[in-house]
Amino acid sequence: MTKLFSLMLLIAITGLSGCSTIEGAGKDIQSGGESVSDAARSVRGDM
Repeated sequence: MTKLFSLMLLIAITGLSGCSTIEGAGKDIQSGGESVSDAARSVRGDM
């Protein structure tokens, strides 16, 4: 019973840390997209 509980706890901790990592990656991708959009606006404004 203790082994089962330990395994379930390990899976829960891993899952929760994965959510945080995915959220951080999403923010990084969004920031990169905004940078590309800003550069495109700048080039379009110079034309």
